[in-house]
Amino acid sequence: MNVLVLNCGSSSVKFQLIATDFERIEQDADRRLAHGLIERIGGAGIVTFTAEGKAPKRFAEPVRDTRAAVEMILRWAISEESGVNEVQSVADIHAVGHRVVHGGEQFTTSVLITDEVLRAIEDCIELAPLHNPANIQGIVAARTALGVALPQVAVFDTAFHQTLPEHAYLYALPYQLYRRHRIRRYGFHGTSHRYVAYRYRKLRGIARDATNIITLHLGNGCSIAAIEGGNSIDTSMGFTPLEGLVMGTRSGDLDASIVDLIATKEGLTSGEVETLLNKQSGLLGISGLTDDMRDLLAEAREHDDRRARLAIEIFCYRARKYIGSYLAAMNGAEAIVFTGGIGENSAEIRARICSDLTWLGVELDPDLNSKNGAGQGGQINTGTSRVSVFVIPTNEELLIARDTVRVIGGSRL
Repeated sequence: MNVLVLNCGSSSVKFQLIATDFERIEQDADRRLAHGLIERIGGAGIVTFTAEGKAPKRFAEPVRDTRAAVEMILRWAISEESGVNEVQSVADIHAVGHRVVHGGEQFTTSVLITDEVLRAIEDCIELAPLHNPANIQGIVAARTALGVALPQVAVFDTAFHQTLPEHAYLYALPYQLYRRHRIRRYGFHGTSHRYVAYRYRKLRGIARDATNIITLHLGNGCSIAAIEGGNSIDTSMGFTPLEGLVMGTRSGDLDASIVDLIATKEGLTSGEVETLLNKQSGLLGISGLTDDMRDLLAEAREHDDRRARLAIEIFCYRARKYIGSYLAAMNGAEAIVFTGGIGENSAEIRARICSDLTWLGVELDPDLNSKNGAGQGGQINTGTSRVSVFVIPTNEELLIARDTVRVIGGSRL
């Protein structure tokens, strides 16, 4: 089965074409046929298409909207120019899997998209106003381009965290606010946390219910999850993706009273303060330079920039605090797993985060830490470390493709 995986943002569409089925899933033999990204939708788009084993094709072309972006992807995929031999026409695309950010409390697993499901995703717009509308546009665009009969599946970022117990997902607000407005911790990056937990137990040869680990997804967006018995029991992102760790441009945890003070002192509306917290804070806000950890590390090394060093230190300190709190919540874990762009590729950040966890018995092997990254992954702790530490590259698109096959085939495995 050839599955088109779509991740639609407000001004971008990421995609992968993946050949998979139940047999390939069982044997870990799924094959990525192509992938790409269309950026700056609504203007002079920047397009990058890559067929596996071939050089990327990068060009600029106006892209009107999400529907035009999806149509562009399909035209390229079936063209001779793409070189994707398995897809000669749109009939060779057998299903579409969509990343959907927010499924609220209604969706605890991936589901086949029906009109009723689409309306339920629309009902979650107020919980994710920046994300769900774009996800819906992608679903409608694929329906228009490929026909309503082609099966499409929604895979929710929030679904993996629906196993959080009540004491972990509720805020200490008047309970009626939860009853009326469903104000609670939802958590995000669930597909990534779920995937690396799966890869971890495959590497260790253990059952799902024996998986007790802490996973850190560190990229431009960052979150950490406590996974006990294979289920998420706590996670750092909350009602929105703003809460938790310091991120590229997001502040993470802060005193709620700061919001009103900023609005008053700076003459900003609540919406403008929210934009400041989401897009002008985090690594960018502290350093005043960039939200890119690679650039901050280079600035700290080459120029000893004080604010670059401070941003890195705060980033690592916050992650270390969360690891400690989740170890307490779980009464210990067997492993810490790093993933995401920073988590997979920055040995220095991994070392900094783990440096003051030696009292817990966390010891990194410097050589293994430096070697096991950049897409490879592996175990990076010393032989005497009481807690294992792994780098496991995430692959959310693969999990979306596999879920698509499972939902269409009627399996919940």
